[in-house]
Amino acid sequence: MMKRSEEITRQYFDFLEEHIQDVISGNIPEFMELNEIAGCLAVSHTHLTDTVKKEKGRHPCYFYDEKIIREAQKMLIESDKSVAEIARIFTYDPSNFSKFFKKMTGLTPGAFRKSDNTI
Repeated sequence: MMKRSEEITRQYFDFLEEHIQDVISGNIPEFMELNEIAGCLAVSHTHLTDTVKKEKGRHPCYFYDEKIIREAQKMLIESDKSVAEIARIFTYDPSNFSKFFKKMTGLTPGAFRKSDNTI
């Protein structure tokens, strides 16, 4: 049987997958805050944070950002949408998106697209 902490962690990752796809497809207008996600999973913000940290070794926000970046990278590679369009799909102002992307990957979205990156 799965431990409750493993279950919460799995639910969090499942939720992120679906939530990020919902934002990308425009079903929902923006990314939820972590405390809102915790509410959807019927746990406190603190409990969610502590549980994911214990199970996965990092703060839940790290995984949230990482999944968003991975989807953005996929879009940069697979589509010919402009960086600004992609930023908007991910509900970012283009310059903030570039900063966030660079902080997470070490490259700007444009440089990532030009490089021969695979995900």
